[in-house]
Amino acid sequence: MTPMSPLATLPLRSDRPARAGRAALLWSLLYATGAAVAAVTGPAFGYALLGRGTGTTAEAIAAVLYGAAALLAYLLLRRPHARWPSTAAWAVVGLCLTSGFPALLSPLHLLSFLSRGQPPVDGAALANQGLAVLGAVLWGYAALTHRRGALGTCPYCGGHAPAPTGRPATRAGLVAVAALVPYTVLKTAWALGLTVGFTGTGRPGADPEYTSDLGLWLYDHGVDVTAVLAVLGMVLALALTRPWGRRLPRLPMLALGWAGAGALAPFGALLAAFGVLAWTGAISAGLEDHAPWVVAVAYGGFSCYGLALARATRDYQRATRRDCERC
Repeated sequence: MTPMSPLATLPLRSDRPARAGRAALLWSLLYATGAAVAAVTGPAFGYALLGRGTGTTAEAIAAVLYGAAALLAYLLLRRPHARWPSTAAWAVVGLCLTSGFPALLSPLHLLSFLSRGQPPVDGAALANQGLAVLGAVLWGYAALTHRRGALGTCPYCGGHAPAPTGRPATRAGLVAVAALVPYTVLKTAWALGLTVGFTGTGRPGADPEYTSDLGLWLYDHGVDVTAVLAVLGMVLALALTRPWGRRLPRLPMLALGWAGAGALAPFGALLAAFGVLAWTGAISAGLEDHAPWVVAVAYGGFSCYGLALARATRDYQRATRRDCERC
């Protein structure tokens, strides 16, 4: 019998938190420097606040915020055993997502054959938003590995946490499906000729100025493209929470789940708040030609879907994770 090496009995040590922290620090410095240069020299380089606010003020604010993020990344490296820096790092993840949010919806440009009259894609803005999404990934990774290091768990898998039971995961999938039912039913009803919730004139849900001939043809035959996408979103939520979904490729499932959750949760929350305020009369403005309850219930359901999809994706990621050979 071969004797075990003494090194095999030593606790696992890894510089993974340090590498993740350095990556977050480097990214924050580069992104903040770009914002500062844009504020001083004039070119925007695609910098914007919430995907809309542009100009010198927005660029200067971005430089300050991401400069502060670089300082926090430095503290992640200097305070490897403190827990609060990793908690604060998740706020930076949220900040990055607000800067890169439009990029999460950029795959919709692939559906351009179903629409027309859309504004041209700003290449610089899309590249900047993609860089911000990359920052969110790096910061999320840094926060996760730093937290594991502070807790003393495995930096690769976080320790042997028990896999979630089937019931919460299944419930998350059902909640996600239920959240999209109002939108799917409403858009399908509009395609079939009903006008419930529509206060304007013309055809609800299909504007000839922006909908392509193919989209209009499908709409004339009772098929709304966005309703079809909603059904696909339901299938994704079920695949993440049902046994048959475990036979699908893991990485594409995780990419679709996290991207969908990150894009739809804040988008739906904004629409839900806007719709509730208009519905209660707190604000006079509403979505043109739409009853306030449509915005609050049908469109606002995207927020509930995004949150439930995030829970389903997290449970799927844990349940399909292989045993860590480094522990």
